[in-house]
Amino acid sequence: MAVLKIAKLGNPVLRQVAKPVDLNDLTGSTVQTFIDDMIETMHHEGGVGLAAPQVNRSIQIVVLEYAENERYPDEVSIPLTVLVNPVLSDYSQEIKEGWESCLSLVDFRGLVPRSTTVTLNAYDREGNKIQKTVSDFEAVVLQHELDHLKGYVFLDRMKDLTQLSYQEEFEEFWLKKEDTASS
Repeated sequence: MAVLKIAKLGNPVLRQVAKPVDLNDLTGSTVQTFIDDMIETMHHEGGVGLAAPQVNRSIQIVVLEYAENERYPDEVSIPLTVLVNPVLSDYSQEIKEGWESCLSLVDFRGLVPRSTTVTLNAYDREGNKIQKTVSDFEAVVLQHELDHLKGYVFLDRMKDLTQLSYQEEFEEFWLKKEDTASS
């Protein structure tokens, strides 16, 4: 396995619509090795999710996993998940704003509105169909990662760019505000 190079904002691959994966290719070692490398890269970078365009491949593969990440200390765990050709539907009308960051925009956080519940249709790494409805943090992570497959980054979803912050300033100025508001 290998740690792959993260594409940063400005790299054209992040603005392309990713191509669907031929499910017959999932049996080949090339795609399986790439998936393993994506997982290793996500872990190495401390991410919660990673989309193939973020590692310079414009194909529809996303990996997710969350367990006690310091950037999102109060969120529920997400088991290691590999999604091929994922599609979201049935976006809830209920929208919640939350702070997001991205491995392709390292050191930035922004306040992004997202649906609180979505339905996922995808395939796993073996080509088995996945269909489930998810909510809260997992719904946000899915929306964020699947945006990468459409050529979007979280900045494109922000309503107010004055709520964009470097991580260090977020922790000093915004996080304190949020902690005070929830007390």
